[in-house]
Amino acid sequence: MANAIAQVEPRTASDTPLDRFVREAAARDGDVAALPSDALGRNLHDLRISVTDRCNFRCVYCMPKEVFGRDFAFLPHAEILSFEEITRLASIFVGLGVKKLRLTGGEPLLRRNVERLVGMLAGLGDVDLTLTTNGALLARKAQLLRDAGLSRVTVSLDALDDATFRAMNDVDFPVARVLEGIDAAEAAGLAPIKINAVIKRGLNEHAIVPLARHFRERGHIVRFIEFMDVGHTNGWKTEYVVPAAEIVATLAREFALEPAEANYPGEVARRWRYRDGGNEIGVIASVTQPFCRACTRARLATDGKLYTCLFASAGYDLRALLRTGHDDRAIRNVIAAVWGRRSDRYSELRSAETPRAQKIEMSYIGG
Repeated sequence: MANAIAQVEPRTASDTPLDRFVREAAARDGDVAALPSDALGRNLHDLRISVTDRCNFRCVYCMPKEVFGRDFAFLPHAEILSFEEITRLASIFVGLGVKKLRLTGGEPLLRRNVERLVGMLAGLGDVDLTLTTNGALLARKAQLLRDAGLSRVTVSLDALDDATFRAMNDVDFPVARVLEGIDAAEAAGLAPIKINAVIKRGLNEHAIVPLARHFRERGHIVRFIEFMDVGHTNGWKTEYVVPAAEIVATLAREFALEPAEANYPGEVARRWRYRDGGNEIGVIASVTQPFCRACTRARLATDGKLYTCLFASAGYDLRALLRTGHDDRAIRNVIAAVWGRRSDRYSELRSAETPRAQKIEMSYIGG
């Protein structure tokens, strides 16, 4: 991966160039008023926060059971950021210009009392606060999340037919329970609801039209996602990718569609509107139509490392700064310095010759 980020180990006395970079950035005089553009002129807009590396599903494209089995060693509690640490870092990012916070996982609703974190983040001011979930626990949590200040919710749902859905989540979880969660979210006012569907060749391409039809009638937005090579354990191959163009062509045979403008610069989904005025769909095409040049996202992993690309191999350790007494000014300076040197564009460079670094898993870094 081009410009791979070296990892900072928090408890060593090493003196690598990156160690010196972090120390120098933290010690810099003055205070950063706003994040600079990165090396490719991209501004930071979104911060995605992974609150847990655990999940109650074993989706074949994310946490395959043969890797994430019963004996898999998840992060111990002491290595996970506390709610107070997450809120402190999020506050610093918001002060640097971030407008959107998204809670992810793993499965974020597995984090005990996550609604308390939502309430803490909602107190940071005028930010769009959202959460992505597999929906398994959403029916019982939706109203608590809304009452705490959550704005919207995105639900991952890869098929409506029960057999396909159970095969994809690989824990025999019924689709009806996820649909109950979506209904509960709608009733609680967590709208507009977005549905994310990863499409993998030979597994669920037949689910495209039923998903679009079902949620079109209910006023929710479906976003179809090309199967991506995130991490190194999901068995990704190009022949498993259903290209965005094929997805749109499949939908266009059933519905009259027209392209729609992006909602904001850097939006990852290419939007299509139903010509009869009935809602819209989106397609996220990281493989066949890369959008790296407009990427405005940073990712805060479960253990406090900052990643500037979904396909990164390692990150900058902000937890170490928090737990060694650095003040907010120092952490602001480090974040600004990290973003200013960012030049990631993995999907644009992806090819058979792309170095196969051991990329961070989706369940750890968030989607």
